[in-house]
Amino acid sequence: MIRSEKARRRTVAAAQLLGVVVAYYLSGRLGLLRRLEAYQSVVTPLWPPTGVALAALLQFGVRIWPGIALGALFTTLSVSGSLSPFGIGILAGNTLGPLTAYAALRSVGFRKELDRLRDGVALVFLGAFAGMLVSSTLGCVTLVVAEKLPPERYWPVWACWWAGDVMGVLVVTPILLVLRRARMPRITDRWLEAAGLFVVMSVASLVATNSTLAMLYLVFPVLIWAALRFQLAGSAPCALLVSVLAVISATHQAGPFRGHQVLEVMLNLALLNGSVTLTSLLLSAVVTEQLDIRREMEHACVELADLVEELTPRSAVRARRPGSGERAAIGPEPG
Repeated sequence: MIRSEKARRRTVAAAQLLGVVVAYYLSGRLGLLRRLEAYQSVVTPLWPPTGVALAALLQFGVRIWPGIALGALFTTLSVSGSLSPFGIGILAGNTLGPLTAYAALRSVGFRKELDRLRDGVALVFLGAFAGMLVSSTLGCVTLVVAEKLPPERYWPVWACWWAGDVMGVLVVTPILLVLRRARMPRITDRWLEAAGLFVVMSVASLVATNSTLAMLYLVFPVLIWAALRFQLAGSAPCALLVSVLAVISATHQAGPFRGHQVLEVMLNLALLNGSVTLTSLLLSAVVTEQLDIRREMEHACVELADLVEELTPRSAVRARRPGSGERAAIGPEPG
């Protein structure tokens, strides 16, 4: 029995490790479909593997790091065909970046349910903005040491690299954390409203990311609608849709990204996705907190009513019933 339990645990751990490797590699191949060349270096406006890696660490813990390293290794081999010494430095950065973000989130008591305001703030500023400093810095330093990147171009390439990694965390990690808790919807759920939200979000995102009139702000009222009515389950997919369409528009130099240099495009995308993610995460967390407080208050009121009923003598309860007080005042009828 003990051996079978250990074998089952090892099988589950191996399956989880393999799943992380496959998810990292496939998301890396997907991210490379929309690559840009910045100062003779290849960068991606959105690098999904960082979001996959951080979500895996939040779900399975630090023991899953070999899966992240293997996924980064296979992704690097698929691009360069071989693992050179400078490739090892990039591999180390891609592994240490999510680990640093995970450690920072754990240090502040982050909860993967994202049901508190502080969790949304921590994911954006510690998990994305701060944690991805490690991967971009190690990657660019490695390129400079290997003479693949001139020192005078370090900061522009570093900014593009950092922006792509940040967007991977901001866009992919929330949606994976939502999918972890996904359940089949009931027939009585708000299907019509959800369908209307998806249609409106699609139209607003297409107009905002393809119009030359710089109308990116159009998506925010719809994001607020999604967060207020559906919390993270509605706002996270909407944020993903906005980010994907913005990346497609940016790589085609269309809409509000037309005529801008690569660095400007990457920074604008990072600011857009940061604002979209902050809006969706923070507003969803506030609404969820309010709903939780309301449910707790209702539950406390029910428990208090039950306690009062248990402690009150039966005779006093009967005396408070309609008509009983009147009879008590009149007294018994004369015989």
